[in-house]
Amino acid sequence: MTVETIPAAVQQYFAAIGKKDADSWVSCFHEEGISYEPGAPTALQGHAALGQFIRGVLALFQTIELTADHVFVTGNRTAVKFTGRGRGNNGRDVLIEGIDVFEINENGKIHTMWGYWNPAAMMAQLQG
Repeated sequence: MTVETIPAAVQQYFAAIGKKDADSWVSCFHEEGISYEPGAPTALQGHAALGQFIRGVLALFQTIELTADHVFVTGNRTAVKFTGRGRGNNGRDVLIEGIDVFEINENGKIHTMWGYWNPAAMMAQLQG
């Protein structure tokens, strides 16, 4: 599938990570949007919590890019199998793979996102 098949909010979500633009990433979500991230003890809800999370992740990297390998759209839900490549601030290269599932609301914003990736593996690569 091509990028054109991905809803705009999901395109922006992946592009914002590559630009390391936390504000753009947060704006993909509805004001009370929810993200279920692996490793987080509870769901992240609302722009403040989402912003704190993504700023922490992006701060670990000099560069990072996520590529949508496979995209599956059904109604207002989109599942994306992705591959991420980045370089940590310490110069170490990182490879991340996972699946994100998005539920898009009637206003085109992410209402709920479920992330399936391994933060411990990412941190192990960053730390060497």
